Parts: sequence; C-alpha cells; structure tokens
Amino acid sequence: MKPNKYFLVLAACTLLSINILAQDNKDMTKDEWQQEMNQLTEQKASLTKQNDELKNDIASLTKTRDGLQTYDDCVNGVYAMLGTDKAGVDDFRNRLSALSSNIDARAGKKADLQAQLDAMKKNKISALPEFFDEVHSRLQSKLDAWIEKPKEMSHTVVRGDCLWNIAKEKDYYANAFAWPVIYKSNRDQIKNPDLIYPKQIFKIPYLSDEEQSKYDKIRRNYKPAPPTESQQSAKR
Repeated sequence: MKPNKYFLVLAACTLLSINILAQDNKDMTKDEWQQEMNQLTEQKASLTKQNDELKNDIASLTKTRDGLQTYDDCVNGVYAMLGTDKAGVDDFRNRLSALSSNIDARAGKKADLQAQLDAMKKNKISALPEFFDEVHSRLQSKLDAWIEKPKEMSHTVVRGDCLWNIAKEKDYYANAFAWPVIYKSNRDQIKNPDLIYPKQIFKIPYLSDEEQSKYDKIRRNYKPAPPTESQQSAKR
C-alpha cells in the first residue's frame, strides 16, 4: 500500500473513532471532549509527518534506482573491460567445455592439451568467476595427475632369457601370455621365438587397453594340460 493511501486510511479511522467516542460519550464534559480532540489532533499531525517522510524516502529511492545500471548493462560493462563481448564469452565457454572433456577422456596428447589450457589462462576472460577456478586450478590439477607412459621400453637380453619370462616381468607386462607382442615388435631380430641371444636389445611396446584385456583373459582361462603317462611314471 502506498504511503498516501496509508495515511488516508489512518485519517478515516481517526474520524471514525471520533464519531464512536461522540456516540459512546454523550455525557462527556466539554473539557473531556476537548482533551480527547487535542490528542486526536496530535495523532493526526504525527501521522501527517510520517507520511511526508515516507514520501521523501520513496522519492530518494526512486532517484537512486533510476540512476542504477541494468543487470545487462553491468555485465556488458565487465565484458568491455576484458576486451570482449557476450559472443566472445560464449565462445570461450564452449572451447573450455571441449578442453575439459578431452582432458577427462585423455583424448589427444597431454602436451597439446596443456598448450590449449595455457592459452586460455592468458585470456582475460578466464578472470571471470565462472571460469577462474576451472581454468587456473582444476584442469591444471587433472593434467598434473596425468602421467603419460612412453610408447615403448627396451630390454637387453641376458643368458637364460626367453620371451615368456621377459613378458612375465613386472616392469613389462606381468603376464607371460603377452610374449607374442614382443616377438611381433622385434621380427627384424627374432627369426625363431624360441631362439634369442644375449645382448640383443628388444623393443617392449606398451599394451593397448584392448591387448591388455585380451591377454588377461587368456591368462585367466588357461588350464594346464594333464600330465602324460611318462610324466606320471617318472613321479613314481
């Protein structure tokens, strides 16, 4: 309810109170009646003053409101300070979302993704609260935790080695059944997988996820062949 309407309501209530008092106090003396009127007059004056003060407050607030920028004007002003506009911020947001997805999926080379993140850090748009923590903290932490394995290792053959035992070593595959990977990667040196020689240097490529799954399954499903009759006789 607006202040002037509020005042009119109070004034009407005051007049109504006067009529009620006049009806309920027909036997009131003149002095008593005058005293009651004086009190009501003081109340009216007080209410009128309050109403005027409220009007002044409203006028002041209205002036302040009219002087304020709209939300869109404030946002566009911030963008202008950063040397961009809404379209530039939208483009930055889309590129950041794509980069975040690639880092999470470890899609591509770590060095390339780091270069993209470094470029976004240098962009003034990254200072906006919407992007700051993502660009300058969280994505960098994910990249720092990403340890890229080299594409391959190497192994120098020593006396007593065989492809089975090399593949079984913990530093390589920890799975002897993966020995064909070493064989295929070193066909230029290995003519017969049963014959390898000291001081040969073999490439030991890392297993892909598909290869890892394949050889793990072979190892789990492997069942040794039952001993032959000659082996059983020898044990006896």
